Amino acid sequence: MSDYPLTLLYDESCPICKLEMDNLRERDHLNRLLFVDASAPGFDAGKYGVTLSEIMRVIHGVRPDGSIVTGVETIHLAYKAAGLGWLTVATNFPLLKPICNWAYVHFASNRHHVSEILSDVILRIAARRAERRTRACKAGKCTLK
Repeated sequence: MSDYPLTLLYDESCPICKLEMDNLRERDHLNRLLFVDASAPGFDAGKYGVTLSEIMRVIHGVRPDGSIVTGVETIHLAYKAAGLGWLTVATNFPLLKPICNWAYVHFASNRHHVSEILSDVILRIAARRAERRTRACKAGKCTLK
């Protein structure tokens, strides 16, 4: 069973989620990830066999065969696709996996509040990315998708 392309169902209305999906999109040079904003008007969660409230609770990934992965497992697969798998290796260690899963669920349920607290940091990161992309485009190496 192949994990890719992996369709990510995420909440783009969450600034942290949007920032991270933009980061993954930028690094996904092999086009192994597809991005679907579950907060967009007209989004149909039923198409994926889940409810919108489930998707808004934690990130979901849909494998090519239609099977669903959620939470930390989705993040692990997405980072792996973007060449960043080494950052999430520890999330699969037997002693750390339940802690990481627990922490992610608690983070996800408070992500909008965390985004408010970190809004200045998020804006600075987004501005640096935009500036970097603009410089690359001016140099003839535009990577905008």
